[in-house]
Amino acid sequence: MGIYSEHVLPRIITKTCGMPGMNKLRRQACAPLTGEVVEIGFGSGFNVGQYPAAVTRVSAVEPSDGGWRLGTKRVATSNIPIERAGLDGQRLPFDDNSFDSALSTFTMCTIPDLPAALAELRRVVKPGGVLAFLEHGRAPEAGVRRWQRRLEPVQKKLGGGCHLTRDIPEMIGESGWEVVDLDSFYAEAAPKPFAAFSLGWARN
Repeated sequence: MGIYSEHVLPRIITKTCGMPGMNKLRRQACAPLTGEVVEIGFGSGFNVGQYPAAVTRVSAVEPSDGGWRLGTKRVATSNIPIERAGLDGQRLPFDDNSFDSALSTFTMCTIPDLPAALAELRRVVKPGGVLAFLEHGRAPEAGVRRWQRRLEPVQKKLGGGCHLTRDIPEMIGESGWEVVDLDSFYAEAAPKPFAAFSLGWARN
């Protein structure tokens, strides 16, 4: 990884995704989780402290050493055991049916081959298990989507491959997950092209 992606980008993400106002949404996203959890795109650990009591362990998948380092203090304060257990959501180093639940927050926009990652999550999560998610992506309004298409090339360069136009819930459903609960909305205090959020969970 280059200097920007390893040292600068994790700090930008820390500022944008680590705002205290996001904690309520993260807590809502984490609510369906139980048992052993695989979390893709762990980042700097902003979901630490938001996991429900039913979670017993978190296996964190995070490609960025810089992002992981920024989260070490959060990991150290967790009452739930957390270990860095993988680097690539598209190729998970786990046996089939290893986890009760999976979690992704603001990660599916950046994974180069998202269908591959969703298939991997289906493989490692037990039948009937949960995929909980909080993501941003394709806006519901045509005018906002036009701006997303214009801004996406720059966003991908500056945001580590972040796509603004992905319909995340649709892609989750197309991968074989059953989307059970979904809330789509614009987050407050952010421009609409960047703030079309999807919060929900799906069943394997």
